[in-house]
Amino acid sequence: MNILIVDDEEPIRELIKYNVEKEGFTSFTADNGINAINSARLNLPDIIILDLMMPDMNGLDVCRVLKNDRETSQIPIIMVTAKTEESDIVSGLELGADDYITKPFSPKVLIARINSVLRRSKKNAAFPATSENSELNENEIVVHNICINHKKHQITVSNKNVDLSTTEFAILEFLASHPGQVFSRQQIINFVKGESYPVTERAIDVQILNIRHKLGEGAENLIETIRGIGYRFLEEE
Repeated sequence: MNILIVDDEEPIRELIKYNVEKEGFTSFTADNGINAINSARLNLPDIIILDLMMPDMNGLDVCRVLKNDRETSQIPIIMVTAKTEESDIVSGLELGADDYITKPFSPKVLIARINSVLRRSKKNAAFPATSENSELNENEIVVHNICINHKKHQITVSNKNVDLSTTEFAILEFLASHPGQVFSRQQIINFVKGESYPVTERAIDVQILNIRHKLGEGAENLIETIRGIGYRFLEEE
């Protein structure tokens, strides 16, 4: 697995490089946004570790360019941010970034996030639209002890039926179909209601609270709150 590390600070680049290569990855680096875009297009890495705060061309602009390029749009991106950059994290996720990690970070957390994103990427690639499994994959999601059947509009937790409203069902189905991936409230609204739907982001918080309550003990913690950002459905080990 090949990783592109993008950061304008050499000590951070070298720290990340050392830790990923210690885990068996190969890596190459870029010290600014333009070099990152050129390197990604030339080398097509398996994943990109992208700092947001860079001079000249910041990480958000880099993410936007790469996600709008057919050749690089499917490359997973993990953003590296400062804890005070919550609005930038949301913007990055809405541009298509796959996850984020805040500075300062531990090498173990970084490697865990990389492996998690790569697992999701492989899982998505394992079910092409033309496969015989695609219809089942689209109509039924089984994760943890939850089974979501889209065609029947039915949810069971440990084989017991759970009654959700149409909106609650759509939110849970959306999150559970992307385990481990962080979504902002606005992304959830856009998916469930459409981009022009007049609803406040806090309405999503109420829906999530209701979903957790209805899922019951043992399943209510499967939807994680990512403070200042949004929500993530817990990935299976």
